[in-house]
Amino acid sequence: MQNGHRTSSHAVFNLKLHIVFVTKYRRKTLTPELLAYLREVLGDCLAAWRCKLLEFGGEEDHVHLLVDIHPALNISVLINNLKTASARRSRARFANHLCNFYWKPLFWHRAYFVGSVGGATLETVRAYVEEQGTEQHARKKQRAL
Repeated sequence: MQNGHRTSSHAVFNLKLHIVFVTKYRRKTLTPELLAYLREVLGDCLAAWRCKLLEFGGEEDHVHLLVDIHPALNISVLINNLKTASARRSRARFANHLCNFYWKPLFWHRAYFVGSVGGATLETVRAYVEEQGTEQHARKKQRAL
């Protein structure tokens, strides 16, 4: 849809998450080639989960993702899947590079950051919800018609 909303059979939604993964022990393992590979792998994994990678960026020890997700997903399950799949594929493809940093099959730290993001601020949404059912809301609604 033009306004950024997506639809399914019973819902209209627009859910965006900011996700951060950190390498195990904050080791500086992420080269430009590995970051490019992670962008591809994470995009493919998200597509399989009915999600879309909107933005990707990172530094030597962490990555940031901006993701458009489907409302039927359990966020913690999605994150665990993303970390597991990207770690497994990266360790297989960059084994020679990563063995200099980890002697066990490690890659991501088990913790992560996830935050919801959107076009409206929390204060804007809070004011809109509080205004529902008031005379002021009824006047605005009438003017819009």
